[in-house]
Amino acid sequence: MYSITEAFKKAFVLILNLDPELLGIIFLSLKVSGLALLIATLLGLPIGAFMGMKRFPLKGIIVNILNTFMGLPPVVVGLFVYLLLSRSGPFGFMGLLYTPSAMVIAQTILAFPIVASLSNSAIIGVDPVIRQASMTLGATRSQVTIAVIKEARYGIISAVIAAFGRVMAEVGAILIVGGNIAGYTRVMTTTIALETDKGDFELALALGIILLSISLIINSTIHLIQKKGEAGINR
Repeated sequence: MYSITEAFKKAFVLILNLDPELLGIIFLSLKVSGLALLIATLLGLPIGAFMGMKRFPLKGIIVNILNTFMGLPPVVVGLFVYLLLSRSGPFGFMGLLYTPSAMVIAQTILAFPIVASLSNSAIIGVDPVIRQASMTLGATRSQVTIAVIKEARYGIISAVIAAFGRVMAEVGAILIVGGNIAGYTRVMTTTIALETDKGDFELALALGIILLSISLIINSTIHLIQKKGEAGINR
């Protein structure tokens, strides 16, 4: 019990003293996950909006595929990206394997279906009266789309935040494609796994506390956004 208490004390000391190694790992995690989320949102939101606003052949199949991909096992994504970026792979000439760029690619693949699918669900859930009223007032197609997206904004924001939570907590894919290289591709989740295996719990606990805090903030934000959205609907 004493050793666990000591480990927690040292972990809080690392956090309070703003340990450079700790900060470097945290900033790299936020950088990689943030960039992956940005790319996934730029790709996923237009696709989700298009599917939510249009009717076209095979739409149901595409939606089912996106819903299935929301639960993609990270290690499978990591293996797929590894094969693509390895020396014998089609993109091996780019030299991206074991770099932060490879980690961004893997996390983008994980985040994209979440953003696209949940954004589509949010847009479909908008009251049809909004669209009909916009068209009645003479709005163009793009203006109607903007009006619907604005109405679905709380659901879309929740989708983006949920995707961020997914990639921040991910370990399997980035461990495979990033290699967990100290000072280069070592992020919070991979460091926790490594330090735990080594029996050095102070840094692992410090990062675990930070990761849990981020998770709490993400979940609280989603809850507040959903409550605000429900309040707007009930007005």
